[in-house]
Amino acid sequence: MHANRFRMPAAAPRKSGKQGVPRRAGRTAGALAAAALLATVVPSAQAAADPAPRIDLTVLVVDDGGSAIGAITAELKGSGVPYRVLDLNDPGRPVLTAAFLSDTVDGRPRAKYQGVVVPHESAFGPDSAEHTALRTYERTFGIPQVDAYTWSHPGVGLDYTTDGGWSGVLDGVTAGVTPAGTSGPFGYLAGSLTFEDNDPAVSESYGYAGRPRAGFTSYVDMPVEGGGRASLVGEYAADGRRELVVTFAYNQHQRQFRALSRGIVEWLTQGVHLGRSRNYLSVHVDDVFAPDARWDTVRNCTPGDLDCVGGDPEAENPIRMTAADATYAAAWQKASGFTLDMVYNGGQGEQWKTEHGGTDPLAARLIADRAQYRWINHTYTHPYLGCVQDNTTVPWRCATDASGNTLWVSRAEISAQIRNNLNWAVGKGISVDRSELVTGEHSGLKTLPQQPADNPHLAGALADNGVKWTASDNSREPRQRAVGAAKTVPRHPMNVYYNVGTAAEMTDEYNWVYTSRADGGSGVCESNPASTCLPAPLDPATGYAEHIVPQEARIALGHVVANDPRPHYVHQSNLAEERLLYPVLDRILADYRALFAANTPLVNPRQKDVGTELTRRDAWDAALAAGKVTAYRIGGTVTVKAPAGVQIPVTAPEGTRKQLVLGTAAFGTAYAGSRSAWTAPELLQTAVTLQLPTA
Repeated sequence: MHANRFRMPAAAPRKSGKQGVPRRAGRTAGALAAAALLATVVPSAQAAADPAPRIDLTVLVVDDGGSAIGAITAELKGSGVPYRVLDLNDPGRPVLTAAFLSDTVDGRPRAKYQGVVVPHESAFGPDSAEHTALRTYERTFGIPQVDAYTWSHPGVGLDYTTDGGWSGVLDGVTAGVTPAGTSGPFGYLAGSLTFEDNDPAVSESYGYAGRPRAGFTSYVDMPVEGGGRASLVGEYAADGRRELVVTFAYNQHQRQFRALSRGIVEWLTQGVHLGRSRNYLSVHVDDVFAPDARWDTVRNCTPGDLDCVGGDPEAENPIRMTAADATYAAAWQKASGFTLDMVYNGGQGEQWKTEHGGTDPLAARLIADRAQYRWINHTYTHPYLGCVQDNTTVPWRCATDASGNTLWVSRAEISAQIRNNLNWAVGKGISVDRSELVTGEHSGLKTLPQQPADNPHLAGALADNGVKWTASDNSREPRQRAVGAAKTVPRHPMNVYYNVGTAAEMTDEYNWVYTSRADGGSGVCESNPASTCLPAPLDPATGYAEHIVPQEARIALGHVVANDPRPHYVHQSNLAEERLLYPVLDRILADYRALFAANTPLVNPRQKDVGTELTRRDAWDAALAAGKVTAYRIGGTVTVKAPAGVQIPVTAPEGTRKQLVLGTAAFGTAYAGSRSAWTAPELLQTAVTLQLPTA
């Protein structure tokens, strides 16, 4: 279970006032104030003579190993922004000098970094040569600096917290985006931002809210005692430099950081950078038309599974949607403005119909409403498509021949499962993209520990049927990889179980998985270092609504706001009986829409679009790692060169135009107040050239 907790670092003391300096800074208030009195450095004559130097589109990250720097670095990496890390903990690191930061290319001054991220405003020491070199560089070239986490004091344009401010634990505090933030880098937010409070026993975020002084513009603030508001994020402009000052602790998983991270990057890069990001949410509903087995709350297992001893599997009460459930699904989609992906098994539906008098009201309703959903091939009857399973042992193993060779499901059988399901849908008038596939239980792909390799017949069967994108389980294989000519699309499993139809069943199984043996659970959580045991079993009557729903919604929303396009998957049983999925989705959508403005809608991609996005990202990351990307800005012109065939992600302001062989065209698509796209040079061009708006 993903705890996603963040304890206040020991480096941030729990007291306000002039001495409340994060210990990582290692500086007294007096020293920091003295740093602000450094003499103004006059720009060089060369820079003054040339008002348009070359500024390379790379960010310099000065890393002290803290969670705030780690969070911003994760945002840069995740959205495809090039960056270089200067590790303060590395005794052999380069010394930050004028030559490290700038030089001359083709007779033109060059700034090697378009923005700088530092742990705090005096990361190199306020009296050091490196500190002076950095400030001179920023002043000369107009380079912004992000102070990732500092305290409230005059050195960053804020009063001390004892002068009408506040310091302490921020868990549950609702901050607001100021008018300056809304009209500036955080215009994609709806206006308020509540700090996570996932565990009352844990301090998850600590901060210093200070009142702005002259030269400081607050972007995110909070109410303080005695009236008025104090800043948590804002811009400090002084001595010809600009700093974005963040005065609260965070890590890369916390929602408050994820919500602000886009704006931090936009401010840092002045809205022009390589990389792009979106907030994605797709939900695949597996096993449509097929029944799902039901959890046995007495035996704590699922009848039909090899490890479920006793009882009669044939007498189990399977969970399957009804026509009324299908009607509800269509109505919910319309009301919520969100489309589900129906991952279907046509043969299972036909078998159900044969066993139930030749009629199937569920299939009739879903087929009548077919145009309201997206559909994905899940094979005809949902068999296991890896090795031939030997079920005489628990757990099962791969069957072998007399020579000890693994027996595999054949290429012909795999191909028939794909082809027959596609043909079934075509016969019902259901539109299916043949390039997309989800095999039953992601079978055919390697399944540890029993099957450490893919079925060698899988790639050929995918090619036989034009499949380019086959789903995998993100909890097992988070990276996309090739399967012959096809590629995987990792999917996030949601903790709304396939084998439950009621909240009480869901809570019972959840308790079994996440409570200790002493509390009557399986104890799996005790032996799994990646998990956390519940302090006590959940109440079967309230546990689902009060604990599981908000937890699962929070985890899923964490993926959404982290620029993660991977789909989430559930099962048709979650739309049946008590319809357990909808409270989770309703919570995700409500929380999202309360956090983001209308200019930042959820993106609901198809499986093939997710696959394409992940493929482009891998190629882009490889090009960056190999040092094969050149990108810079001179005045209002941006130039980017990358290896042939590599799509280039670029984000730029509204009004940006792309240079064509003849003339220009509007660049990108609008999202979160900017324009962005994957792009490439046009025919006869060797680079992407963008013209920025003059305003």
